[in-house]
Amino acid sequence: MKTIQLNNGVTIPAIGYGTYKTAENDVSIILSALECGYRLLDTASIYKTEQQTGAAIRESGIPREEITVISKVWRNDLGYHKTKEAFAKSLKQTGLNYLDLYLIHWPANARNFNNWQKTNAETWRAMEELLEEGKIKSIGVSNFWPEHLEALLDSAKIKPAVNQIEFHPGYWQPETTQYCKEKGIFLQAWSPLARGRIFGNEILIAIANRHHKTVSQIALRWIVQQGVIPIPKAASKERMNENFDIFDFVLSDEEMELINNLPETGFSGERPDLWPERMPQS
Repeated sequence: MKTIQLNNGVTIPAIGYGTYKTAENDVSIILSALECGYRLLDTASIYKTEQQTGAAIRESGIPREEITVISKVWRNDLGYHKTKEAFAKSLKQTGLNYLDLYLIHWPANARNFNNWQKTNAETWRAMEELLEEGKIKSIGVSNFWPEHLEALLDSAKIKPAVNQIEFHPGYWQPETTQYCKEKGIFLQAWSPLARGRIFGNEILIAIANRHHKTVSQIALRWIVQQGVIPIPKAASKERMNENFDIFDFVLSDEEMELINNLPETGFSGERPDLWPERMPQS
């Protein structure tokens, strides 16, 4: 398993398995992912898969320290005290002694908070304390734009280790990507396959044929070569293995640029400044 070292010195796998809408009430799916070699499991309180994630780890027999577990505080639980309560609930749901990475799932914004900067700062302060107590190995954010990160960094004692954002061919947020790289904040990609909406793209199909790979593998390899950790989800072991098998080939600079410049495709419509509403999907 290839690994990435975060800005705090912690090492995590270069690809993860997403449990959103794949593992509710089904431990066996996560067990299959572990059997395929995945050692990074992405869950969240809103996914309703924290319990299954912890159970799968225990049933797998794999040493706990070999598996990276990510969970997230939902946007209805932001703030110092609510974050502490949400984390305690998540830890209890997993049945684990600690989480490897805990994220603010969505930033507070001006539509929902009178002082969104303060709400994010207080949420982060709670997470910094949990980190200092040894209950979390690393802390980070999700769906933060530069404006949210700038405000957070004004008061943060600890820099976010990661920012998990929507990132796939056709929608990869170059401004946020560049900002995070400049700040040493590692990126993770949710919806790395754009919920399948990239599969018919002729450019991706041509590149896939050239490498004797699938469109999924091309998209995930492109993400890895961007220096980003993809977190694909899959329900079948065949697809899990396919998504995992991306480290035996390299895309050329020309191929990378072709994918960089694809027109907007598969955007979920989710924006951190507009939640809870969504933009029309493209």
